[in-house]
Amino acid sequence: MKRYNPETAVGLFVLMGLLALAYLSIKLGKVDILGTNDYKVYAAFDSVSGLKNDAQVEIAGVSIGRVAGIVLDNYRALVTLRIRQNIKLQEDAIASVRTRGIIGDKFVEIAPGGSDKFIPPDGKIRETESAIELEQLISRYIFGKI
Repeated sequence: MKRYNPETAVGLFVLMGLLALAYLSIKLGKVDILGTNDYKVYAAFDSVSGLKNDAQVEIAGVSIGRVAGIVLDNYRALVTLRIRQNIKLQEDAIASVRTRGIIGDKFVEIAPGGSDKFIPPDGKIRETESAIELEQLISRYIFGKI
């Protein structure tokens, strides 16, 4: 009968710890190893001031995806949204840049439409509302333009 020596037990313990650390890194980092379970949709905004990559995309306060990229296209901000595969967006949906609280993080809120047709993968949301900038509102109020 063969007994395990302490070095073998320590090695197995360290291996299990490394596997647990790798699992947590993948889950917390939201890394997709086996492919993604979402599709891309694009939305063009006049201003996305403060919106960042990996910001949430929500419908009715429920997260349905993430912002995958923001680029400048014909002097408008073209935002790439990654939407979960099981969520279908109507053609007349409206995308808005919103803020959590007064000075919170920016996110994209989608108001669903009533159309029977859906936006295909790599499609575009036609109706958008840009971010409201607090500084502009305050300056308009101060200088009497509201």
